[in-house]
Amino acid sequence: MSIATTALAVVLAALFLVLGAAKLAAVPAMRRAAAHAGMTTTHYRLLGTLEVAAAAGLLAGLRITALGAAASAGLILLMAGAVVVHLRSGDPAARGLPAAVVGTLAAAHLLLSAAG
Repeated sequence: MSIATTALAVVLAALFLVLGAAKLAAVPAMRRAAAHAGMTTTHYRLLGTLEVAAAAGLLAGLRITALGAAASAGLILLMAGAVVVHLRSGDPAARGLPAAVVGTLAAAHLLLSAAG
């Protein structure tokens, strides 16, 4: 596994551990974001669970490449969904940019994992 693949896995895992934990804890900012997107807190907590699971998969992928690749694929889907939710919520396109960037990083991780 390359240094770039490892670095991306660690950075993405750290990011999604924090974001997922915030959703699971239903911190006020996350509750507001859920309401803005038309989601219940329960639905947002489900997304947090998926983010934490993806973070764990990325870290496990440091040993078992297929797990890291699966976690990256899941994050790509989650981030694509996040962009769609922002657009459907009437947010300016720039509001979905962080999700697009992180989804692109997850795609880079997936490609690097596949390259071996």
